[in-house]
Amino acid sequence: MKRREFLGAAAGAAMTLPGCDARNPIEGGFSGVDVARGHAMRDSTSNRAQSPAVVRRARVVIAGGGVAGLAAARALRLAGIDDFVLLELEDQAGGNSRGGQVAGIACPLGAHYLPVPGDEAREVQDLLEELGLRRRVAGRWQYDEQHLCHSPQERLFFQGAWQDGLLPVQGVPERTLAQYRRFSHRVDALRAEARFAIPTLRAALSPQLLALDALPFATWLDREGFDDPHLRWYLGYCCRDDYGAGPSQVSAWAGLHYFASRHGFHAPGDDNAERDAVLTWPEGNGWLTQRLAAPLGERLKTGHAVLRIAETRAGVEVDALDVGARTRVRWQAERCIVALPVFLAARVVDGPPTWLVDAAAGLRHAPWLVANVHVREPLADRSGAAPSWDNVVYGTRGLGYVDARHQALDPTPRATVLSWYRPLGPSAYDGPDERRRLLERPWSAWRDDLLAELSLPHPDLPALATRIDITRYGHAMAIPAPGVLARLGARERITAGRLAFAHADWSGYSIFEEAFTRGHLAAT
Repeated sequence: MKRREFLGAAAGAAMTLPGCDARNPIEGGFSGVDVARGHAMRDSTSNRAQSPAVVRRARVVIAGGGVAGLAAARALRLAGIDDFVLLELEDQAGGNSRGGQVAGIACPLGAHYLPVPGDEAREVQDLLEELGLRRRVAGRWQYDEQHLCHSPQERLFFQGAWQDGLLPVQGVPERTLAQYRRFSHRVDALRAEARFAIPTLRAALSPQLLALDALPFATWLDREGFDDPHLRWYLGYCCRDDYGAGPSQVSAWAGLHYFASRHGFHAPGDDNAERDAVLTWPEGNGWLTQRLAAPLGERLKTGHAVLRIAETRAGVEVDALDVGARTRVRWQAERCIVALPVFLAARVVDGPPTWLVDAAAGLRHAPWLVANVHVREPLADRSGAAPSWDNVVYGTRGLGYVDARHQALDPTPRATVLSWYRPLGPSAYDGPDERRRLLERPWSAWRDDLLAELSLPHPDLPALATRIDITRYGHAMAIPAPGVLARLGARERITAGRLAFAHADWSGYSIFEEAFTRGHLAAT
């Protein structure tokens, strides 16, 4: 099927979906993130001179309860520092790595896996050892197989059937396969020439990396002669999956980093191909953040919107809005770890340094949507590869879905939750004002988009879906646009007086390893 015909079929399906009328109503709505609360925080920062209703004290204040903030809290605990408080806007810590439930079934509200970390991510390795996910056996590290993604791991709905893996291979011409092999060899050569590393602060900013950082990935692909439409679709999918934006918006460094920092790119028939091992759970990375938050007890203050951070002669003042009590609380501390997105940090820090303002101005963030669909019984399947953890539909705007029950040890077919991901950053598909569209479109419009897309491989989905909960992220992740790596540098610690800054934004893109490492280092 040609792409234009494919998308036309999807549009037609949206007009005739049985799940969209009164005969088979699907419950649901928006959940997971309180968008209005975030906007109220933005508006409240303009009134910086307001006096607090309550003044409290702590040795350290952590502003922001995402992965970086939770990592900082853990590092303080390990150092024997218990007199700290962590302030989080939402009702649950974890940021983009939170989990939830639909109809009693655990599912992710954001990030849903963690690749087995390499040697550079030693802080993350230590965490996994602490949580019992890995141990040394006969001198070698061994991961608990219960938490590794079960097989089959991934499949692609392509040309009317399912195939193993996400790289289109069935029925493609030899020219396509030849470009796959040439791209694989080019990635291997770049891995040898330049040091790619996760976290990025462990990689020196070599001339090779900076040259790749300076131009768009699409431009680099054109220059190198990689023009095959199937290869370009796959690389675009990878960019939207990791960064929320397409190859024309992210840098060549970012596009190649996806492969070069891990196990490379493997063309079909590569006998040495090694599929990345990933850790995953029904609730996604919420499994990790829940365990990071659990020891904090009363030190974790959810529903607290940070409005102002200011250095004083005696230390630091942090003003926060206690959303539940509707009061302004001032925390006085020796120091503050600012584990907020860079654009928020620049807004709430009094007299922000020039480099912080410049960093905020130079970063764009991709909006994102995650929809969790409860289905009352297993879906009928098309021919080809067996149902997998990650299931992607070729040529669509979404990133496919993961099955919350894929990790279950009980193979009995039963109800499950499918988590569908839709990046809304700039790409070949989306317009320039997708953030406003994300927030203004009604829930039913996103429901219909999801049903239209996933009905291509699963025509029975509208009849079997009972509920769809949609989580919206207006600023889900930083986009590593050309020049971002050069502007941010690769500093291990980012400080200004009594303030230490920690967030994945300082790496130019958002993954667990980057956020966790920067949070840990900011607290040590």
